[in-house]
Amino acid sequence: MSDIMGIVKSRNPYEREFHQAVQEVVESIQPVLDRNPQYMHHKIVERMVEPDRVIMFRVAWQDDHGAVQVNRGFRIQMNNAIGPYKGGIRFHPSVNLSILKFLAFEQVYKNALTTLPMGGGKGGSDFDPKGKSDNEVMRFCQAFMCELFRHIGHNTDVPAGDIGVGAREVGYMFGMYKKLHNEFTGVLTGKSLNWGGSLIRLQAAGYGCVYFASEMLAAINQTIEGKVCLVSGAGNVAQHTVEKVIELKGKVVTMSDSNGYVYDDSGIDREKLEFVKELKNIERGRIKEYAERYPNAVYVPKDPEKDHNPLWDHKADCAFPCATQNEINARDAENLVRNGVQLVAEGANMPTTPEGVELFQNSHILYAPGKACNAGGVAVSGLEMTQNSMRLSWSREEVDVRLRMIMKSIHKACTDAAAQYGVPGNYVSGANIAGFVKVANAMMDQGVV
Repeated sequence: MSDIMGIVKSRNPYEREFHQAVQEVVESIQPVLDRNPQYMHHKIVERMVEPDRVIMFRVAWQDDHGAVQVNRGFRIQMNNAIGPYKGGIRFHPSVNLSILKFLAFEQVYKNALTTLPMGGGKGGSDFDPKGKSDNEVMRFCQAFMCELFRHIGHNTDVPAGDIGVGAREVGYMFGMYKKLHNEFTGVLTGKSLNWGGSLIRLQAAGYGCVYFASEMLAAINQTIEGKVCLVSGAGNVAQHTVEKVIELKGKVVTMSDSNGYVYDDSGIDREKLEFVKELKNIERGRIKEYAERYPNAVYVPKDPEKDHNPLWDHKADCAFPCATQNEINARDAENLVRNGVQLVAEGANMPTTPEGVELFQNSHILYAPGKACNAGGVAVSGLEMTQNSMRLSWSREEVDVRLRMIMKSIHKACTDAAAQYGVPGNYVSGANIAGFVKVANAMMDQGVV
């Protein structure tokens, strides 16, 4: 494994996030390789860590003042051994090759866990939609798709939304794809309901995260009801994580954005959550306005000088990091364990640093990685693809039932794989092993390609 990591680091210098994602997987799958030397003989791991292709392109567009702006666009097509590439598009200033390669790599295993026929990919741009008018966002999305359309298709690569890309952005991109290809096909997921979208898709990642947490708790004869929960983020995943926790009678006391977080000791109820949805989805405001609306809540601005995030330093039973990668470091993990948190379910992708993960595992709390916990989003994207292919639309209840079943099956796959390879209760190893074995076997069947 050290040889493989050496190759990854030498071929991909300075890509810290990608190194981190690969390191976690290769450490987990050592027992699999020990029992199955054919994977090493066919260099399955070496092939998995190398993307099928990396696409990078210029995106030139005009803002409302007529000034020309230039951004970078990316698409990482990581692995399609079990189906078309599938993964979101992210618009955020932090987007670079390292972040997108780590996300695409994680997506391969996440998609394999869903049991649906989807490979892994990821894409995006360093474009920042914050502060842009609808027309500026439209012009950028159209310019972005004028290059991306060459590389995607409903049987090739099916992108979706991610940070900075919601139904508005998906709509603009789909419109340009339809014009360029002169066909109406399910090439993007996360579409609006009245033209091919799926019910529950918007809610799926957040709902699925809580469903997975419920399965973890059920394994020790507990439920979410009555538990105090910390949630980071205020975007789509965070909103619907909070919504499902409320529905299951838990109590959420925090939400955040890039400027700071709010702590509401009385709990974020349905009415307060609707305010957050209006604030973030329609007005595109900041979370500090929550404290202005509800004076009993406390707003804590982000302090870049601190070596920890005080959001994770409150008494609670469960934590749902739903903001971004590496938001929980070792100090944050220590604070969570010290404050009595017994479950951490990741709604974001890789939100915990390796040091934090190690501390959670050594503390023997229930800890599940994002590739298992937040797979509900891509699972319902897969169901949206199925509905598009069949030219029909399932009811909300049917999609929700399927989502619950998928999250239950992912939980079982993780626990079964962990037990089979001598690490019972280790959800990180279980998720990595279950995803790896499925993809590796498909690659073996298809030869050296």
